[in-house]
Amino acid sequence: MIDKNLEIAIRASLKAGEVIMQVYDTAFDVEIKDDKSPLTEADKRANDIINSFLKPTAIPIISEENKQIDFSTRKNWDMCWIVDPVDGTKEFIKRNGEFTVNIALVKNGVPQLGVIYVPASKTLYYANNNLNVAHKINLSSHDASMSDILDKSTLLQPKKNETNVVGVVGSRSHMSQETLDYVESVKKSGKDVNIVSKGSSLKFCLVAEGSADVYPRFAPTMEWDTAAGQAICNAVGVDVISKETNQSLLYNKENLLNPWFIVSKN
Repeated sequence: MIDKNLEIAIRASLKAGEVIMQVYDTAFDVEIKDDKSPLTEADKRANDIINSFLKPTAIPIISEENKQIDFSTRKNWDMCWIVDPVDGTKEFIKRNGEFTVNIALVKNGVPQLGVIYVPASKTLYYANNNLNVAHKINLSSHDASMSDILDKSTLLQPKKNETNVVGVVGSRSHMSQETLDYVESVKKSGKDVNIVSKGSSLKFCLVAEGSADVYPRFAPTMEWDTAAGQAICNAVGVDVISKETNQSLLYNKENLLNPWFIVSKN
């Protein structure tokens, strides 16, 4: 059995991935939003599809591409969906395949369920924090059945043993000086560093599946960039710790901008 809301989120992500790839294979236009971030037809179409799946749950939605609801209303929500229809729009525009669909269900600020879908490779990550499990599957089609997904998924496991080589995840498009300084601090502790560059929320997945040790993010992100990734990480014992509070990142805050954070095994 799978949690009903997790199944809905998985179905929404796959359908969104299908339309994203339809746009990806065309000559699409790029708009620049007020915050200077790019927007394509894929973002808009994927957002419409995801909303069509999530609205019937009657759980309110925070999405990058929805009109943001004032905190005076949001503060009364005990649960909400947090969605990024195309995380890594810059990667989408570059056509490097490193973009994702992010869907998370948050309860009292804490991610409960998370789905990250990579449409270009048809790779699906999903997690239920209440069961402390996260899974991954490489699909043959965006139309995969739930029974196939559940039967063929494998469990995610972060690295078990420390070595002298620390795999540090760096952003494909946002490598900040502070991140470079962090890498130098790891080297000064006597460790060798292997930099792994990825776009979008795939950076969380690399730590959750044991392909890297740590993901320091010392550059701006929004809640929809991180909620699904945090759900997947938390389900396998990987923490996403705020540099401001030294506690796990929380969601549906008054300001949807995240503090800097570090993702690593607890």
